[in-house]
Amino acid sequence: MIAILAPGQGSQTPGMLAPWLELDGADERLAGWSERAGLDLRRLGTTATADEIVDTSVTQPLVVAAALLAQAEIEKRFALPQDTVVAGHSVGELAAAAVAGVLGAEDAVGLAAVRGREMAAACALHPTGMTAILGGDRQAVLDKIAEYDLVPANQNGAGQIVAAGDKEALDKLVTDLPDGVKYRALKVAGAFHTKYMAPAQDALREHAGSVVTKDPVRTLLSNADGGVVSTGAETLTRLVDQVTRPVKWDACMAALGELGVTAVVELPPAGALVGLIKRELPSVARIRLKTPADLDSITEFVEGSK
Repeated sequence: MIAILAPGQGSQTPGMLAPWLELDGADERLAGWSERAGLDLRRLGTTATADEIVDTSVTQPLVVAAALLAQAEIEKRFALPQDTVVAGHSVGELAAAAVAGVLGAEDAVGLAAVRGREMAAACALHPTGMTAILGGDRQAVLDKIAEYDLVPANQNGAGQIVAAGDKEALDKLVTDLPDGVKYRALKVAGAFHTKYMAPAQDALREHAGSVVTKDPVRTLLSNADGGVVSTGAETLTRLVDQVTRPVKWDACMAALGELGVTAVVELPPAGALVGLIKRELPSVARIRLKTPADLDSITEFVEGSK
């Protein structure tokens, strides 16, 4: 059984779209998405600097576009098994919804553009941030995060929890972590997946009201709880709610294991999710799609899953 995974913000790299734009139809597809997003995604994905694409308003539609360019080529080359599972991390859940047939690709990129723009604006309202907490007893780390009125905004499994909230509280937290626990401040604009993103959630909800959805045609996991989402309407509601709610990627990985997934394919800009899978589900085969040349690696898994 195969799972298609879509990464989130932080996975972007300069020039990541360039090899995918060499494929037939990709340039035209991206032009339509750029118009929908109100951004020149071609330039941003080929010649823009790392500093430019770290901007939340740019990164989010860019990573969704990258994932969907690759997925379009997968659909052209392969007949994926009917039991293919789909999941996305944070903004990657918009790409996952498109892969599962809930959203059209243009709508997914358009929603990502609104999400990114509004989250960037919300970040400017109060000094907030996110810090990755690495290692230690899970419950002890969660208790310490709660002690400082912070939120475990990303529960990534494999010993990784991202604390988010008020910047001063984060600064205090890192001086009071349990022994043996490491930390790393993330280069993001603010506290995603917390109450501080409420204005962005409201704006996204308003925009989502005009989006037409379909029920999933593939098994779609929600990173709210790792559960299977069965309707398009529920998927869209969860995508909006996710802006202020923690991402429980650990629950998604547990669900992949319970479903019997034997191979995962991470869409571009790939790397982070297969790394977590390697540590949490070491027996599961992993493919990270960086360039179209990596698509050949999917063949044996598709044929073996039929």
